Amino acid sequence: MSVLAKVVGAVVVVGIISGVSYIFYEAYQPKPIRLQGEIDAQYYSVSSKVPGRIDSVGVKKGEVVKVGDFIFSINSPEVEAKLKQAQSAQEAAGAVSKQADKGARKQQIAAARDQWRRAQEAEKLLAKTYKRIQKLYKEGVIPEQKRDEVYTKYTAAKYQSSAAREMYMMAKEGAREEQKEAARAQEEVYAGKVDEVNSYIKETKQYAYHAGEVSQILIHEGELAPTGFPVVTLVDINDSWAKFHVREDLLSHFEKGKVLDLEIPALHKTVPFEVTHISVMGEYATWRAAEAGKGFDLKSFEVELRPKEAVENLRVGMSVLIQLP
Repeated sequence: MSVLAKVVGAVVVVGIISGVSYIFYEAYQPKPIRLQGEIDAQYYSVSSKVPGRIDSVGVKKGEVVKVGDFIFSINSPEVEAKLKQAQSAQEAAGAVSKQADKGARKQQIAAARDQWRRAQEAEKLLAKTYKRIQKLYKEGVIPEQKRDEVYTKYTAAKYQSSAAREMYMMAKEGAREEQKEAARAQEEVYAGKVDEVNSYIKETKQYAYHAGEVSQILIHEGELAPTGFPVVTLVDINDSWAKFHVREDLLSHFEKGKVLDLEIPALHKTVPFEVTHISVMGEYATWRAAEAGKGFDLKSFEVELRPKEAVENLRVGMSVLIQLP
């Protein structure tokens, strides 16, 4: 064998040995950890305090709405009936309050005055009659029983005259101040009830209180909507974040405030995200040790990262990837 052949053979052997050694070296090197999360965003539910039947829905799924845009309306005859009742009660209370402020009518005052004058005349007549009877009694013409009967009538006439005068004065003065205050308070109570029902009337038409995209329409026209149940949900993709479920032994890579580059496969781009929130998950998400007595249970944490810049065409549910050393 020539020297050249020996050299070539030696080089080949060295190359094979080096390749095999490199393969074994790479095989025993720690592999990078790749985690997968997803995009989430803030949702808003549009609902009503008033139960009823959906009259109309003014939006469609996927439509982008602005603050103040009409969302849906509810037909609630019961609320409209309550409004009429409250308005009628308010009017009645207002009439009572006006009556208390104005006092008795002129005719009532005049009638009370005439009653008092009538009682005065009756008192004067019985006073004269009693004087005559008393004189006759002293002269022995009439018995004591007859005198006592006339005296009783005279005394009753004085009380009737006094009572008629008080009634006249009451009619002239009108209602007491306490009665006026009570009447005004009652009117305010029913005015508050009218305002309360009007607030429910406003609830029959709902408008967007936050801008966003219509994510779901849960109740459609003609269907019954219970109190507080969301009819339409909006999602604000501008208020979005990436969500990862991370074992606690990997939390050191997710310090709060740290900026990490996340890959978004659907958009074919990598975007910087900042760690903004870390919270422990429930027991169901705990990683259990494979063998008893070896290792320990690891809790899982939910980590939220918000993009440092606006991401065009970002959608809820998109996968995000991160590779940890």
